[in-house]
Amino acid sequence: MIDEIPEQQRAPRLQAAGLPESAIVGFLRDRDSVRAEPAGAGAASLSQATARLGQVCRQGRDLLSRLPRKSRRNANEKVAGHALVHLLADVVWRFFRAYRTPIYDGLTARRTRALRVEELAWAGAELLPGILPTQAELRYEGASLQMDKDGLEIHQGLFFGQLLSDRDIGLHLCTAMLLPTAAALEHAAEFQRTGTLDLGAVRVEARDDAGYLYFHHPRYLNAEDDDTLAPQETACDLILLHPRLRMGVLRGAPVAHPKYQGRRIFSAGINLTRIYQGKQSYLFYLTRDMGLLNKLFRGLAAADRAGTLEIRPEEPEQTLEKPWLAVVDGFAIGGGCQTLLVMDYVIAESGAYFNLPARKEGIIPGCANLRLPRFMGERMAREAIMFDKTFRVDDAEARTLVNEVFPRERLDQAVETCVANAIGSGMVSAGGNRKAIRIQTEPLDTFRTYMATYACEQAFCHLSEQLVHNLERHWNARERKL
Repeated sequence: MIDEIPEQQRAPRLQAAGLPESAIVGFLRDRDSVRAEPAGAGAASLSQATARLGQVCRQGRDLLSRLPRKSRRNANEKVAGHALVHLLADVVWRFFRAYRTPIYDGLTARRTRALRVEELAWAGAELLPGILPTQAELRYEGASLQMDKDGLEIHQGLFFGQLLSDRDIGLHLCTAMLLPTAAALEHAAEFQRTGTLDLGAVRVEARDDAGYLYFHHPRYLNAEDDDTLAPQETACDLILLHPRLRMGVLRGAPVAHPKYQGRRIFSAGINLTRIYQGKQSYLFYLTRDMGLLNKLFRGLAAADRAGTLEIRPEEPEQTLEKPWLAVVDGFAIGGGCQTLLVMDYVIAESGAYFNLPARKEGIIPGCANLRLPRFMGERMAREAIMFDKTFRVDDAEARTLVNEVFPRERLDQAVETCVANAIGSGMVSAGGNRKAIRIQTEPLDTFRTYMATYACEQAFCHLSEQLVHNLERHWNARERKL
């Protein structure tokens, strides 16, 4: 959330940190000048507005660079750093609001090109120098611990928050994220020919009429991060694109941790050690929920031969989709639990559990805030998200997310039985029934609206001091190594 800083307090907060008065006066003057520009904007004025705001952003970051590293600042320096970040965020947010249409149309050639979130981020950095961070700038900042980052990625959150706030732009972007990835299109023929593919963090297998996605990140108990996300989405696409496969099965591979040696684990959620070490990107949150998870929930969109998306929000969703079964071995923590919310059927190992430890982490748990209340009611969902409630699959209240529970030794047979039963029924109407359910639960425009809020709020959470404090307190993050 962008903090409003009263005008009379701005200069004193910066001066108390010992920053040069001339630089403070110049920054605040130029910032206020940009902020006061007329709200009406078009492509003709975008270039000039970009140059002016880019200069203001460079001034603000220069002032930030004069402060000690974030974790070593005294009280006055912390106040000054916070003020600079939010003074910039306010003017950047207003700029994106005014210019989001010419920016998006310029990047997508008037929406004839479908660009993914990460492609928009890097193309936007070229179009808007100084305003959006480049890959090189983020690599340099990534050498610091999370506690020492002042938040270049916050501007990415503001950018996508404004794009998604516009209904037409947001629906176009959401649909673009449902297209098959380039990697999936590249590997599709090989997978359909051989029936198996090793993508490193994921192994995907075609067995009879079902596709099996095995997530394999054993050192981190099958936790997710920037390195695992692309293979996961590629594997999902490959199953959806395969003409013979009629459903997908999602399961964790065996792990190497001494406590769980040789056992399958569904998911330990996001890799918290990477976050603490400053190595986990903000864009992960958007690409995961708008790409991988939304494809599991909605299937794949289709573009014409020119790559153009035809968006007709008043018509039913036109997606290639298949039902999915999740198999919860051990536990489904955080992101693992979020995944259960987009599954059509869930089988769990007796003794397994799931939870959303967002309160202990300091981030928003993906789309759980949107989806979990549908399963267990808002009161229970609030307890899960805001008060760290853990659900044991053997308990009655967990059955809102889990369909069947079996002892570990019977789990493989239970999966085979479930798949055989689902495929044996013909599944002619599976895609149609999924679309019909979404009409009243989560149409694409509802998802877009949620993601507009999520994009902005998650950026501030990801770069907050509270996140670092929570990881040290609840995760013993200082002692953990990548």
